[in-house]
Amino acid sequence: MFNLGTYQTLNVARKTEFGYFLQNTSTRGDEEVLLPNKLALRDLQEGENVRVFIYKDGEERVTATMQDPKITLNSLAFLEVKDANRHGAYLDWGLDKDLFVPHREQVGTMIEGQSYLVYMYLDKKTDRLAASAKLDKFLDNENITVEEGDEVDLWIWDKTDLGFKVVINETHEGLVYHNEFYHDVYTGEQTTGYIKQIREDNKIDVTLRPIGYKKVGPNADFILKRLKQVGGYLDLHDKSDPDEIHRRLEMSKKTFKKAIGRLYKENIIRIEDDGIYLEE
Repeated sequence: MFNLGTYQTLNVARKTEFGYFLQNTSTRGDEEVLLPNKLALRDLQEGENVRVFIYKDGEERVTATMQDPKITLNSLAFLEVKDANRHGAYLDWGLDKDLFVPHREQVGTMIEGQSYLVYMYLDKKTDRLAASAKLDKFLDNENITVEEGDEVDLWIWDKTDLGFKVVINETHEGLVYHNEFYHDVYTGEQTTGYIKQIREDNKIDVTLRPIGYKKVGPNADFILKRLKQVGGYLDLHDKSDPDEIHRRLEMSKKTFKKAIGRLYKENIIRIEDDGIYLEE
């Protein structure tokens, strides 16, 4: 009745010196879970509904807390290792009991003080919450739920020779090629991306820039904002060195030309030999 690793809204059945006993009034039965005083965060009244997170405490008892963990069941988070020993690694996930990563679920050996992108699952053999750095086994590229052009949520996952592996909507594996990056990214970073291509083998190519004409709008807005910041003039134009454009604006020369072309057509800027000017 109490699902480990999830939030549930439960009813305060009774208060004791140890804390509050909670019930799920939407199901039959009188099973209760304890919300200890130290995890209640505020005074509660009998009959009140309260949203809590369900997990097992250090004594392996099913427990409720009003604290917010950094990760929930079947989701990802970038968590720091608090301790690592012969049993496995223990991650800081925001609760009093650390989240365990068995050695078999590590990629390499986790090191105390370092952070890793992990997936939290319920170990059915032990009925305990655990985490894994082997994300591949939890991702599904057989049943694709996105389409080309979709805006998606990304976790930056792992650097490869081609680019960075990413997790799409916490469901699919994708790849962002090196030439799609216009700034540094790091494992564990969350960002927004766009589905560029879904291949016949269900491999997914992702870009960090909106696709097609959609990308002209945001980039044009970015250039307009930069022009306003620097007094209405940029010494960049369609004959500028591509590396200089990339260094200063974090976009390709092709994207830059499309963006200033749009601004020019809308009479927002004028293009001169020495650069672009914001129209009065």
